Amino acid sequence: MMNPHVLEEEKVFKDPIHKYIYVQDQMIWDLINTREFQRLRRIRQLGTSYLTFHGAEHSRFSHSLGVYEITRKIISQFERGGYSDWPREERMVALCAALLHDIGHGPFSHSIEEVFDTNHEDWTCRILLESTEINQILHNYDPSFPERIAAVIRKTYDKPIVISLVSSQMDADRMDYLLRDAYYTGVNYGTFDLDRILRVLRPHQERIVVKESGMHAVEDYLMSRYQMYWQVYFHPVTRSSEIILRQIFRRAKELYGGNYTFSWMIKPFQDLFEGTLDVKSYTLLDEALVQTVFSQWMNESDELLSDLCERFLNRRLYKYVTLDDAEEGLWDEISDQFLSIGLRPDYHLEIDFPYDLPYDVYRSGSPASSHGKEEKPPILLLDKENRLSEISERSDIIRSITGLHQGKYHLYYPEEPLIESAHKLKPHIRELFGLL
Repeated sequence: MMNPHVLEEEKVFKDPIHKYIYVQDQMIWDLINTREFQRLRRIRQLGTSYLTFHGAEHSRFSHSLGVYEITRKIISQFERGGYSDWPREERMVALCAALLHDIGHGPFSHSIEEVFDTNHEDWTCRILLESTEINQILHNYDPSFPERIAAVIRKTYDKPIVISLVSSQMDADRMDYLLRDAYYTGVNYGTFDLDRILRVLRPHQERIVVKESGMHAVEDYLMSRYQMYWQVYFHPVTRSSEIILRQIFRRAKELYGGNYTFSWMIKPFQDLFEGTLDVKSYTLLDEALVQTVFSQWMNESDELLSDLCERFLNRRLYKYVTLDDAEEGLWDEISDQFLSIGLRPDYHLEIDFPYDLPYDVYRSGSPASSHGKEEKPPILLLDKENRLSEISERSDIIRSITGLHQGKYHLYYPEEPLIESAHKLKPHIRELFGLL
């Protein structure tokens, strides 16, 4: 008799990164076809990076399929190898967690999270646990599944090896987004030998480690990751678009709280401003809706909100100057000068530090809490005698990039009003902004 949990015919997705993505399980296919998962087609993987790299239009849908596929390959290798340290009964939990790990991301996720104090992992768990199509499918398979998948997302699951597949220094999530983001941004920094890395992964004592002979493949992966962070994810033009996006949300929230009457408003945004978003309203939020709202807000009577929306939609981004360090008192002086020409320093002036972003470079177990980053276990090498060693102890290359690397200060501002009022600015301020 045929297993009812297995598809009669394998489903295949053509994919530019993995060539093909294979689905053999009925539940995985059903999850992909839920409204909550299909919504990920309407959310870009790289947020506002499409304003810097025009090809970066790929979605969280395609990335989530990619994470699922890498996880499926890793598990298949573990099972073919007959490794006793891999708990075979956890296969479906791991595959579902890989597929659904980003289900709670909103449109331009990190900007919304910062302004409205929300968290995409919390929303992921709510979508898993509340009344959704995804919850129903998981529950029908096994009533314990919604909570088990949520525990993997929260990193509290009682099988650490399952968590590490989706969330670790070298997880399926990172491996897919590096390759996918490099492909769609058109850069070469993110390329590495995925097949080689998958061949040298081993389950060992409730964690995933790397066979010693695979150290150089991991070096290549970590160098690719390092370069992608500083060349793509930390790109200063992308930061400019993120700053404007965040200011739009902040200004709209400020106006709403001050009883400003919007000429155009839609319910999910009202719920967002009031802090009453439920899962149904949250899953209506996608980037098409956000950009529609912004196109309407360009006509608002509030000039600041109108200008910010017009800047974002038409890519009139803030310019930036690079500073080696922030001199004491300089910020206050620039703010005073901005006020004197009719600008608002709280919206028209922002200093940015790259390490404030929700990405991190590889750290070998150094305390992360001081930087507000979540600590992830280090990458361990397994030698022929089954001894473990932390990879930066063995690799000069990895040791050189271990630790937090801080970029330069970037000072963002709208260029046009500064050019118009340059004659009113002090000479050294004009010089700072290149207006002499």
